[in-house]
Amino acid sequence: MRSRRLPPWVRTKPATASALAKIGSCASAKGLATICVEARCPNRGECFQAGTATFLILGDTCTRNCSFCAVRSGRPAALQPDEPKRVAESVAALRLHHVVVTSVTRDDLPDGGASVFARTIEEIRGACPDTTVEVLIPDLRGSKESLGGVIRAHPDVLGHNLETVRRLYPVLRPAASYAWSVELLRVVRDTDAGMVTKSGIMVGVGETREEVIELMRHLAEAGCMVLTIGQYLRPTGAHYPVARFISPTEFEELERLGAEAGIRVVVAGPLVRSSYRASQIYQDLMTAQ
Repeated sequence: MRSRRLPPWVRTKPATASALAKIGSCASAKGLATICVEARCPNRGECFQAGTATFLILGDTCTRNCSFCAVRSGRPAALQPDEPKRVAESVAALRLHHVVVTSVTRDDLPDGGASVFARTIEEIRGACPDTTVEVLIPDLRGSKESLGGVIRAHPDVLGHNLETVRRLYPVLRPAASYAWSVELLRVVRDTDAGMVTKSGIMVGVGETREEVIELMRHLAEAGCMVLTIGQYLRPTGAHYPVARFISPTEFEELERLGAEAGIRVVVAGPLVRSSYRASQIYQDLMTAQ
């Protein structure tokens, strides 16, 4: 039996009109998209009111069609060479202390979009030298060479989401590789041990407790420092159904299990997403070092 009705602990805080206008108008003026809106993130109200957002680069159309994701899929438009500069201008205009940059997956590009990530990091550094930069990258078509280009641009945080446990990849992420996603994080650790590495997963899609523990162990062995865990919420009736809703007590246990596996920071909760409170997580991690 699939769960359909939202439990009382899965609630979102709506954004104020002024917060929506501030972020939305700035992004729109620069011809940019945010993953907050494109992926229908449940935290966009809280984040917008705090003056934070996650910018979406490489356009707004993904070449893949994962069954859980709300981002549109299809044939992407051509790259816009000035996109990295426009992101940096938006970061400066919003006076962000910490910015997250992510993208759609672009399997049509030889480097999977790695060079655009690198240029975006460089542009933000030039325009906002005091802003910490976090990137959440796709799998870059399994290329270590492309990944190296992003690492050399030296973001403060490099994230790559596993999204789900190994067994469910053929169903939820058929074009992706669980093994490479883990290896990607290991390559970052081995190339630059000082760079913060981060991943995120969703639960409630049919995974078992043992499978999540296995995933945590794999991430810890790869040197992943931060893991976010949130409840999967079905974007539309056409997307993969929710298997069950995880209780707050279970999320607390997941945090404990992640810490026991060796991951330094585990943030788990019904509405937690990969960019949720990213600035605070980074600051806490740096303070603890």
